[in-house]
Amino acid sequence: MAIRRRPMSEINVVPYIDVMLVLLVIFMVTAPLLTQGMLVELPEEASEPLDRADDAPIIVSITKDGVIYLSLGGGNLVEEGNRTTRLGLKDRTSKVFAVRKDAPVFVRADKALDYGSVIDVMTILQDAGAESVGLITEPPET
Repeated sequence: MAIRRRPMSEINVVPYIDVMLVLLVIFMVTAPLLTQGMLVELPEEASEPLDRADDAPIIVSITKDGVIYLSLGGGNLVEEGNRTTRLGLKDRTSKVFAVRKDAPVFVRADKALDYGSVIDVMTILQDAGAESVGLITEPPET
């Protein structure tokens, strides 16, 4: 006597869960590798940390090659930023200062960069409307 089985109308989801978990692991491993950033070796100097303002700061990063990156706030401010030129820097920051006159401005310059390039960028920022420009440093190793 043969036993007849009824056809099963349910989907076996176990293989789909396995594939989903593999994809999750792949995305978790590759996501940190996809972040873009620039390498800036900051000078080390003892200083007091600034109070966190409610406004997102404008951070201008300058690499040792003189390449300028502009971050207008939000996201990871240390690593993110858009590459720009000196003319683009003045244009974009002047638009920000037209809306937010007291926006905090900070410059992250590589310690191997010559002093004149840093002053040039600070002058551009002041011409665009920055009331004051701060410099970002790393605390010295103890």
